[in-house]
Amino acid sequence: MSTSSTQSGGINGRFNSLQSNGHAPRDGSHSRKRVITHNDAYLYALRVAYLTYLLQPRARRMQHTPAPQPPINRSSTSINDLMKDFSLIRDSKSTRFPHGFMTELERRLTGVLMGREKKPEYNDATIKRTFAAFFNAFTEQSFKKRMEKDRRVEDLVLIFFSNATKELQKGKTAGDDAWKLMADRHLALFVRLISLVLKDHDWARDRPELAGRLATLESKLLAHDQDLSSTTSRNGASAGTSVEVVVPLSYEVKDMPLVQVVARTFGLTNTQVQSDINKHKPVWTEKAALQDLKSYQTYLNLNSKKTLRSDDFHFDEAYDSWRKGEDNDLSQMMLAIIQSSPELARSTPGSSLPKFNRQLSSPDAVHASYSQGPSKMSDFSERSSYVIDQPVDMTTLSSGSQSPISTNDDENPFTFIPADPRAFYRYIVAEALTHDLNDKSLQPSEASADAPMVKLFSKQSIELLNEIGLLWRIHPVSRMVLCFDVVREKFIDQENGFTLDILDAFFNLIKEQPSETKKNSPFTNSLLLERTKWTVSDTALYQQILSSLHEALMRDLYNIMQQCYEPKPPSIGPIMYVLENHIYSDSSFPRSREDMDAFSGALHEGLTQKAHDMYRSYLEQHVPQDQHSWEFFHVIELGKAVTALAQKIQKRYKKNPEIMEVNPLTALVETILPLYAEDARDIVTRILELAQASSEEVPIEDGFQLYGELIDIRRVHSEVLPQVPFPFSIEGTLAEFVWRWICMTESSINDWVDQAIKQDQFRVRTDNPQQIPSEEQRHSVSVMDIFTSFNQTIDRVVQLNWDNDLQYAKFMTALAKIVGAGIARYCDVVEQRFSKEMDRLSPEQEAAASQTKQEKWLQLAKDTWNNKDKIEPFQFFPESFVKLNNIDFAAQQLDKLEHEVNVDACAAVIQSHAPPVTQRQKKTNNYVFTIKIVEAEDLKACDMNGSSDPYVVLGDEYQKRLAKTRIVYRNLNPRWDESVDISTQGPLNIIATVWDWDAMGDHDCVGRASLKLDPSHFGDFMPREYWLDLDSQGRILLRVSMEGERDDIQFYFGKAFRTLKRTERDMTRIITDKLSAYIHHCLSRRTLRNLTSKGITMSTVSNYFNRNRPQQTTQAPTEAEIANALKPLFAYFDDNFAIMNQTLTSTAMVMVMTRLWKEVLVTVEGLLVPPLSDKPSLQRPLNQQELDIVFKWLQYLFDFFHAVDDETGEANGVPLGVLRSPKYFDITTLNFFYFESTDALIRTSERMASATAARQQSQRNRLSAPASLAAPAFGGAAGLVGLPSTRRSKSIMLSRNLGTMKKAKEEKWKEAQADPNDDMILRILRMRPEAERYLKDRSRQKDRLAAAAAAEMIVRQSLMAGGGRMMGNLPRR
Repeated sequence: MSTSSTQSGGINGRFNSLQSNGHAPRDGSHSRKRVITHNDAYLYALRVAYLTYLLQPRARRMQHTPAPQPPINRSSTSINDLMKDFSLIRDSKSTRFPHGFMTELERRLTGVLMGREKKPEYNDATIKRTFAAFFNAFTEQSFKKRMEKDRRVEDLVLIFFSNATKELQKGKTAGDDAWKLMADRHLALFVRLISLVLKDHDWARDRPELAGRLATLESKLLAHDQDLSSTTSRNGASAGTSVEVVVPLSYEVKDMPLVQVVARTFGLTNTQVQSDINKHKPVWTEKAALQDLKSYQTYLNLNSKKTLRSDDFHFDEAYDSWRKGEDNDLSQMMLAIIQSSPELARSTPGSSLPKFNRQLSSPDAVHASYSQGPSKMSDFSERSSYVIDQPVDMTTLSSGSQSPISTNDDENPFTFIPADPRAFYRYIVAEALTHDLNDKSLQPSEASADAPMVKLFSKQSIELLNEIGLLWRIHPVSRMVLCFDVVREKFIDQENGFTLDILDAFFNLIKEQPSETKKNSPFTNSLLLERTKWTVSDTALYQQILSSLHEALMRDLYNIMQQCYEPKPPSIGPIMYVLENHIYSDSSFPRSREDMDAFSGALHEGLTQKAHDMYRSYLEQHVPQDQHSWEFFHVIELGKAVTALAQKIQKRYKKNPEIMEVNPLTALVETILPLYAEDARDIVTRILELAQASSEEVPIEDGFQLYGELIDIRRVHSEVLPQVPFPFSIEGTLAEFVWRWICMTESSINDWVDQAIKQDQFRVRTDNPQQIPSEEQRHSVSVMDIFTSFNQTIDRVVQLNWDNDLQYAKFMTALAKIVGAGIARYCDVVEQRFSKEMDRLSPEQEAAASQTKQEKWLQLAKDTWNNKDKIEPFQFFPESFVKLNNIDFAAQQLDKLEHEVNVDACAAVIQSHAPPVTQRQKKTNNYVFTIKIVEAEDLKACDMNGSSDPYVVLGDEYQKRLAKTRIVYRNLNPRWDESVDISTQGPLNIIATVWDWDAMGDHDCVGRASLKLDPSHFGDFMPREYWLDLDSQGRILLRVSMEGERDDIQFYFGKAFRTLKRTERDMTRIITDKLSAYIHHCLSRRTLRNLTSKGITMSTVSNYFNRNRPQQTTQAPTEAEIANALKPLFAYFDDNFAIMNQTLTSTAMVMVMTRLWKEVLVTVEGLLVPPLSDKPSLQRPLNQQELDIVFKWLQYLFDFFHAVDDETGEANGVPLGVLRSPKYFDITTLNFFYFESTDALIRTSERMASATAARQQSQRNRLSAPASLAAPAFGGAAGLVGLPSTRRSKSIMLSRNLGTMKKAKEEKWKEAQADPNDDMILRILRMRPEAERYLKDRSRQKDRLAAAAAAEMIVRQSLMAGGGRMMGNLPRR
């Protein structure tokens, strides 16, 4: 059979009403052809209930027949005789009952009267009557008070005996004395009850005498009746018999349980029902019921329409199975009726009566016989009225009737069965369900893990429906389907608060497996499983019910989903549970794909409209109507509301994101987020326009807060709608606020630095001044404060989570520039303070400054006459060392910041978005010239001692001071090796002025030289060296390199690092300069001459006049004398290192010691050879003894700076890698060439020059020439034209962090060691006058090689750049 024909139009027809504002009304129940009146349904239900009463098993009772009674002889003639034992001890406390006894006795007596007493002897009606008479007297207040006061047991006994005697004498004749023994027996029961009360409350143990007296009294009273519970003596008789008799029917409604159920169901009183029963009692008989069954069987045999036929089933097998069960059920029902009314057997022919089957006489056989019928069709239940008392053979039962059977289908030939049983049954089910749902006394079912507490059918209603369905021969499936139809109708019409829980409970009821506790259930799981045994009408009705319920549930689901965006929407769980577990899981439900798609479309459209309405309500709530009152706050609040709603919906539907293939979150987000994005864009744009028009600025924090809210909304949008772009360019609109923040930071950075320095005392951060600070405590708070400010500034931008890589990289670039400016400011101020501290005058110098000019000349002459070099040790301040520590700490923090910012990634992003070189616009560039003041030669002597104390000042053409070097004392060939950065946008003329420092009076000008810095001459960005002749005497060497100042984050960090390192180097140099004077004093030729002269002491004037006389031969100094010569220097180092060790960090300490070691090497080198030049030197070479002393000094100093612990062997000073520098190796190699002949030295120099030329030829493919050719030291043509050096180790980009700086330093070291040269040999040859010509030739050769290498490099770079990078194409920002 096709199921599509049974549908009620599907769900397409109802979608027109889904868009209404209110809830769509439900359809009414299905129309039926036959109209069932309330009274007709009531009368037919009453007939079945009344018939059940008639057919119920008759109650039986035991009836006693007393035997003739003999004369009564009592053991005592008076009750007073029995109470003598109590009278003798009347005043004894042990015979009185305890306090509280009266209350417990009253409770026990109440239990006897109510029938709750467990002892069987108290259950007799006569005993209850006697106890009731005593209870009336017992409960009087006056009696209770007297008994509570006296507490005498004999008073209770006497009062009971008096009341029992009066009660038992009622209705007795004068000669009947049987009541006397009955009075004794009842009194004995009362005494036993008193003993039980005492025993139960453990009072008998405290009153053994009272318990004994009571036991004695009871035994005396039982002299004629020893067994109080015996049935033969229960009424006081000594003999008799008991017989079982059938209790006759009362025909009263109070004795008819099912009739009372019908009365309650139909809302009638017992009196009205009793009247109807009395009226129809002659008709509603067992005989009429038997006749109905016979008639039904006849119609069944005739295949009449009044019964089910084979056409009503899908399969013949189903009909045959039903027919077989129907015959068995009819036979059993008729036999039960006949057994209940045996007189009906007389009206039935003998051959028609069922016979006893002896083969079924055993109980097991009986169970096996009757277990087949109910198990097949479930017609009979444990409480059915159609039950026979013994096994019978029903095969001989005939359905023959003495009256003719009508074959007219319109007539109703039955008494108990209505014309349309299905319709009447459905009506009664509806009435029963309505009554049970409204019955407040009906307890709901117990809640379980799967189902809540619900009320459905009561047990009495189920029993009534079972009896009706059984007698009316309604198919079990039909009963279930009809009940289901009633449930459907009430659910759709929403009658009596019919909820989903009740519907779910009914589904569970028809699906659950039968159990021992639910044998009276009208439904079993087998009804749903065996769908092939269903009738056609039941199948069609069941499908129709499912479709109707599905339509109603879908409508409810639609209505609930329209509220899903509300704060507390109704739950869709119950609806979805019923749909998934009961509707869709049922194979009979005709599910249609088209209907589901239509519903999903309508639901999505409805949710979209609801989302639109929700957004409009939020917009009206959070955004005012007046545009001039708009603020970012309104956009933020609107965004928070939208985000909160989306997050709430996402969390609400996290486990089940789709409802009927519709995602509420998607419908919400794809509606409200585009609306919000467009409105936010328009509102923000309008706010900015109004602010600009009024010359006002929106607070930066408002912009940042707005950005945070907008990106949260965009994130939700991307998660739900990954393929749909967000319609608002947030970064493009709000980038202005970040740039304003950066500009504000840039304008405040110098003030931050100044304030941090102003509040800093530059002391180590220890709690106790005597405590030795740790490494972390050796820098002061100012450097921590400025880097805290830097980190907070950068973190403020980082925390925005800016979602535009290019803009973020530009932000970081601008912040890097600000950080660099702040660091430059900090270095400048700290270095100024440091220099001021280091340039202070000593007490002796302050005293000398207060002398007159004549006094100064006299003191100078006196010192000269005494041959005294005045070297005063410098006293360092701890604050000065803390400043150096701050610079070192700043470099570490900057390196950490560089890694956190991810500088390389930012630079790569900007580079990837940069336009091609040909499309870049030309802008005015800034260039950074790095000028290194290397050394000077043959300076003019300005002091009386034939020397000078030179330092260099760089200035521009406008006399603006740009840089100043340190002072090199008593040296006409000084070496400074100091660098300075000069920024310019075009050509710049610089003037280098060499000054002579004087402690007294003005400083003298030694000489001047000028140099033009033109960016066009440095287009290859290669460094150049310039020997500039001074206007007086001598010359100065400047090494110049240029680098384009780029708007590049790597450049800014590199510049900041170089600023820190340069400041650190300058401060370290100033510290070492304060120590170098004493180093030069101790490691001087005068000290060496004094050591070798060994005790010869003459004045300076005598030495001058006796200079040409032969010197006295002396012995070589001993090892101890050589070592003692350095003791003053070591003591001086120890004094200063002690202060440094307590203040400087380990890194700064090593740095200072390394610088000092370099000063030591330079001093030792100056003792051995003169500086490199193409001119002969007047310096005298050392003899072998002096040379040995110098090298021993070098070894002592090496060990001192290395500082190896004798016990542990651990080095605590300068690492070996630093001590063994290239200069150290150059000095150690001097021993091999120092005493060679001039010719041999010249030949060695020529071989080295040839090797250098060959090496340069083999490295033509490299981008730079060897380092040995990078520094022409003799000037000449190369120095005049400024040819480029081949090395770029000082590039800012190579200094952008500590890692790149360390790597560049290592490469420089390796390059210096890999390219040995003949410089040391040339310096030795300067002390040989015969080598003057070779020095000049070698200088010109070096110039030619350097020029050739530079030209080749320029050509190579030009070819690599496409021929145009020599001059003009400089990098643009």
